[in-house]
Parts: sequence; C-alpha cells; structure tokens
Amino acid sequence: MQAGRPVGSWSQAGGVCRHGGLGLWWAAVPKAYWPEDLESLKSIDDDWDLQVGDARQELVLIGIDMEEMALRARLDACLLDDVEIAQGPQAWQRFADPFPA
Repeated sequence: MQAGRPVGSWSQAGGVCRHGGLGLWWAAVPKAYWPEDLESLKSIDDDWDLQVGDARQELVLIGIDMEEMALRARLDACLLDDVEIAQGPQAWQRFADPFPA
C-alpha cells in the first residue's frame, strides 16, 4: 500500500465537533520505522488485512433511542455502489473529495 492520507479522527458530542489527523496507517510506514516490541506488533497484526494492511474505517455511535435502521440506511447511502467499486482505486482518486489536502 502506498502512502496516502493520514489517519483522521472525528469526535462529536451534541453540538461539539472535533476532527483532525492522528498519524499514518502502519501500511504506509516503512517497516524500518515500526515498533519492535511484541505487544505493538501483535496489535498491528490483529488489525491487518492482506489487501489494505491496517487501513480501515470505524464508526461508533453511542446514544439513546436512536433509530438504528434509519441511521443505517442514511450511512449506507454514503457508500460506493457496485459500479463505483468496480472502477477501482485509480478511478476513485478522481472522485470529488470533501476533505481537501
């Protein structure tokens, strides 16, 4: 995996929102700069995928009386469809980016 955008974080509680960078995916860091202790290496390995390394997205929502199905439908509408996925990474780089570099 080539180096790309840094890992980002978005945290929100009520009307308070914060986002920013958290570093790089290990997949984008040369192994010479990886940690050497077994606990850290195990943590990296636990999240490793052969195609994308440790690059992934996670979304955690905590709330009361949320309408799960409606929320899932709205979030699913943000995902690439089968045609867009089939176009592959080179095409994806040409898609509109709401987060400029």
